Amino acid sequence: MIGGRITKAKTIGAILLVAVLASCSGIGPAANRDEQLQDYSPEQIFDRGEYELARNRTDDAAYYFSEVERLYPYATWAKRALIMQAYAYHQGRDFPNSRSAAQRFIDFYPTDDDAAYAQYLLALSYYDQIDEVGRDQGLTFQALQALREVIERYPNSEYANSAILKFDLAFDHLASKEMEIGRYYLRRKHYGAAINRFRVVVEDFQTTTHTAEAIHRLVEAYLSLGLTDEAQTAGAILGHNYQGSEWYQDSYALLTGQGLQAKSSGNNWLAQIYRQSIKGQWF
Repeated sequence: MIGGRITKAKTIGAILLVAVLASCSGIGPAANRDEQLQDYSPEQIFDRGEYELARNRTDDAAYYFSEVERLYPYATWAKRALIMQAYAYHQGRDFPNSRSAAQRFIDFYPTDDDAAYAQYLLALSYYDQIDEVGRDQGLTFQALQALREVIERYPNSEYANSAILKFDLAFDHLASKEMEIGRYYLRRKHYGAAINRFRVVVEDFQTTTHTAEAIHRLVEAYLSLGLTDEAQTAGAILGHNYQGSEWYQDSYALLTGQGLQAKSSGNNWLAQIYRQSIKGQWF
């Protein structure tokens, strides 16, 4: 229902909308927020909200949708207006209000067909605020939690696949954060701190695109500290799982340049991962 309504709102020409609203709803284009909207039906106010949305006046659109909810809380139009209010706020990048409206819809109408869309909008209100890697990642965690709700509560909805894709991207984003900090420490020769960051990627984000580089950076860091067992074992993990990657080639060159091999050595945390990966339990 929502997709068709939004598409219609975007495709009907503004001139046609003015004519329709002026002749049918009675709320002309010159109306303002001081107008006594209680004199109009919920459908008329809703139509005005769609008109404002078509003109990309999202704040005004959200206002009219909210007035439907306020003036006619028990009407069928109130439910429709609430989800459209969440959408209008989101389109205007007013994410807190979009999230609030979406959450109210979920609370009031948990079994409605549009509850999945409301949950998806709520997740997007976090996801669309994820900034560049260097910023605080609190929103990323909130986006992951909200996207998981879509995936787990509405697995058969039309929004599940998109939520899965965005979940993977947000998860990858967190790994990027760890990699950025790890590389920062590595460049400044703070090898212990760098290793801690790369280890997080290897252990907690092993399904992301950053794992191979994280293991290579471990080779670099451990060699710099003279910890050859760990460096060789990291190289062995790369050889087993990412032999065709540039990161393995670089690690192989570093190891052989010091007369070492890419092989599991010693009894360290990487050796345990190597044994698990051979058994197919990791990566």
